[in-house]
Amino acid sequence: MRIRGNKLKKAMAAAGVTPQQLGEAIAERGFGAGDALRAVENWSEGRDHPRCKAKTIAKLAQTLRVAPKELVAFTSAVNQHRGSPRKAKLLVDLIRGKNVDQALNLLTFTTKRAAVNVKKCLNAAIADAEQAECDITRLFVAESRVDEATPIKRFQPKDRGRAHPIIKRLSHITISVEERGGRA
Repeated sequence: MRIRGNKLKKAMAAAGVTPQQLGEAIAERGFGAGDALRAVENWSEGRDHPRCKAKTIAKLAQTLRVAPKELVAFTSAVNQHRGSPRKAKLLVDLIRGKNVDQALNLLTFTTKRAAVNVKKCLNAAIADAEQAECDITRLFVAESRVDEATPIKRFQPKDRGRAHPIIKRLSHITISVEERGGRA
């Protein structure tokens, strides 16, 4: 789960809570009020540092008088996918902004090899949303991206003692789902 900065700002404005009050509400042993204030400021700016835990999100939601699912996006990642980012981007571009049922259908019937890992990542994000008691029929793919990972380097022996490099590309697949507000 990752806190969405714009949603946090809107909830703070609606509840009339300042970042200082929010920081004091989530402060605990080992995570003082100053650290909590800096964390709240980071989260409201859209930075995910420090990584927010489920119990902290629950405290934030309780203080702001909203459901935890209204503050977060459910994110999942598959690291070191054995395929090039260029080929995986075709699939994540295909499902971005779609309803999760529609995205799962597209991935199920796509013949591309990366569809297996993209579907695995999407299912993990949906499972996180289910644990937070989200309405599955209202989920959509809010963010989907592919980043380049460190490639695997190999060499193919050639004649007269030469060697040609072989670069095997890897990628990191990240997918976030959110609950759509209003209509499905």
